Amino acid sequence: MGSYLALKKVKPDLILSSAALRTQLTADSLAQKIKYTDRIQYMDELYLTRPEMIINVLSLQEDQHKNIFLIGHNPALTELANIFQNENITKLPTLGILAITLDIDSWEEIKENCYGKIDFFIFPKQFKYYMPEQIRATLG
Repeated sequence: MGSYLALKKVKPDLILSSAALRTQLTADSLAQKIKYTDRIQYMDELYLTRPEMIINVLSLQEDQHKNIFLIGHNPALTELANIFQNENITKLPTLGILAITLDIDSWEEIKENCYGKIDFFIFPKQFKYYMPEQIRATLG
């Protein structure tokens, strides 16, 4: 998944991750793959939480951060994804990446039913039988 993001030159201004060890390892690996060198914020508030808490965490972020990556857990992330877009996602798969652009000017404006546009949705099983050469080349 990190190879896809690196290929597409997708890079966050900020990474917020659950403080759970497995999630920290995922965040660290992803950051390395996309050459993200800023500090990752590991937060207890993102571990086994509700979407409302995640929205609250996002609402407190500085507006200089335009692209924020959230690395966390289900079911909260699936519920959050469904709050922010009109399509129904049954379950975000493990290592699934959903990119949504929200129609807000400030993180303070974020709230439930703050619908956005899906930029892309990828997950590992999409690449089970076919992996584009450009992604395969980045795996080294």
